[in-house]
Amino acid sequence: MRHDFMRIISRKRLQEFASRHADAAQSLTHWYRFFRATNPASLQDVRRVFPHADAVVVESGNTVTVFNLCGNKYRLVVALHYNRRIVYILRLIRHAAYSKGLWKNTL
Repeated sequence: MRHDFMRIISRKRLQEFASRHADAAQSLTHWYRFFRATNPASLQDVRRVFPHADAVVVESGNTVTVFNLCGNKYRLVVALHYNRRIVYILRLIRHAAYSKGLWKNTL
């Protein structure tokens, strides 16, 4: 079955984070709606809406995409599989924890 949108695994993680960090709820809703309504083919497509999205290579050698939320207060780290139309939510963390870089070792 062909979808014209990305599957997000899992929305529950976004909702749980938003319930603990209410200031992130609007940004997470915007992010979720973008991926549910579109089918970006590349990071360049994503950057049309999220210009500060970055591709980051982690310790495993895989590339993840990092989104800045709430004026850089939080980071959303995902694995985007454009060819399969799937987004895996990997981490939702505060900027301070992101800056330490330790999150890269566990992906």
